[in-house]
Amino acid sequence: MERIVDADYLVVGAGATGMAFTDALIDHTKARVALVDRRHGVGGHWLDAYPFVRLHQASAFYGVASTLLGGGLVQSRGPEAGLHERADAPEICAYYSHLLGGRLLESGRVEFLANCDYTADRRVRSRISGKQFTVPPQCRIVDARYLAPSIPADTAPPFEVADGARVIPVNGLAHLAEGASQYVIVGSGKSATDACIWLLARGVDAAQICWVRPRDPWMLNRAVVQPDPTVVLGMAADIMEAAGTATSLENLFLRLEDAGIMVRIDRAFTPTMAKTPTLATWELEQLRTIEHVVRLGHVRLVQRGRITLEEGAVTLAKDAIVVHCAASGLQYPPNVPIWGRTAITLQPIRAGFPCFGAALAGYVEATRSDDAEKNRLCPPTPYPNSLADWARMNLLGTRATMSFGSQPDIKEWANGVALNPARVPPEQDRSAALNAVLARLQVQVPRGLAALAELI
Repeated sequence: MERIVDADYLVVGAGATGMAFTDALIDHTKARVALVDRRHGVGGHWLDAYPFVRLHQASAFYGVASTLLGGGLVQSRGPEAGLHERADAPEICAYYSHLLGGRLLESGRVEFLANCDYTADRRVRSRISGKQFTVPPQCRIVDARYLAPSIPADTAPPFEVADGARVIPVNGLAHLAEGASQYVIVGSGKSATDACIWLLARGVDAAQICWVRPRDPWMLNRAVVQPDPTVVLGMAADIMEAAGTATSLENLFLRLEDAGIMVRIDRAFTPTMAKTPTLATWELEQLRTIEHVVRLGHVRLVQRGRITLEEGAVTLAKDAIVVHCAASGLQYPPNVPIWGRTAITLQPIRAGFPCFGAALAGYVEATRSDDAEKNRLCPPTPYPNSLADWARMNLLGTRATMSFGSQPDIKEWANGVALNPARVPPEQDRSAALNAVLARLQVQVPRGLAALAELI
């Protein structure tokens, strides 16, 4: 006989968003939760991440609401001294593993179904034993995989590879037994920048690196995305002020560059990509030493000694290693109401910061009964890809923040959660600098929102 899942919620996906939702939900209800994941453990794509990956933002912004990742430490040495620490993949995996065993399972109200697939007919099937579980009608489904990222480790290269060509995913770099006279990095995003920095740190000369960038990216200056309300809200005020005076989307990003918020690798090219991971100035300086940059569109074919792209071909060294960093990463399906007829579909709510959005959804699910009201308070915000997407994310995300922030209990909860980049301390604990920033926001936000709506 099929076993019936004994739970009030079935959370599909035990990655960052699934864990953040579950943590907040059990913190504020007596609900029973079954976590389902196709992988062997919790942590989602971090279990398959390349060995040298780190969070691109401060650790405090990642994880779950109840348990601070990294202890809120500030780096005291190195090129990022003064900035908050960024956890690496082993630390993140250990954090989620300890969270599962020490908090979720220990509560007696959470069950973890590892190596299992959820199917549309409300069944869960074990990949190992083949046994099936039935999800009862009263159990609410939570989709924590709607925006699950695509990573090179589990995504085939989006181009043809001929016999004899050396092509590896970015994960393979750390396991190379034999190097090459040339490394070809394919991709424009965070994985590609990480691969370049890693090679340079291991003594590879910048002249040995060929970087295939189909699009140039805008990135955020990491120094302005820190767990300090004066810093992060100051950045928000600068964004709104720049939007209020910008004449176009391109002009907005140039103004943000002048304000020290946005950075680009090559000032001779205006980026069209705006997924906007954060980048430190020391990384920017190193990336600018790589001069062999190919801008001929996407790769179509890799052969030994040659790559063919949409707009031409490039000759490579015969022993060149092509590093595939070209997985799409973030996903861009259409926004749907978070509280839907058949499932709760987790998505960001404020601009970016998916862990906070998932935790917020968990809190709102625990404290409200009407789905229409929940959707009114917490409309979803898209991830950005283009300049217009980024402007739309900030427009919708700011509106959403104003919406859920209008509720006293949600505002109090959010201001006590480290995951929230815009948490504000009680009035008696605010500095003069923070009060000045808050006053700026009151003036700039209405102007900025109206301008963003026009720009997109």
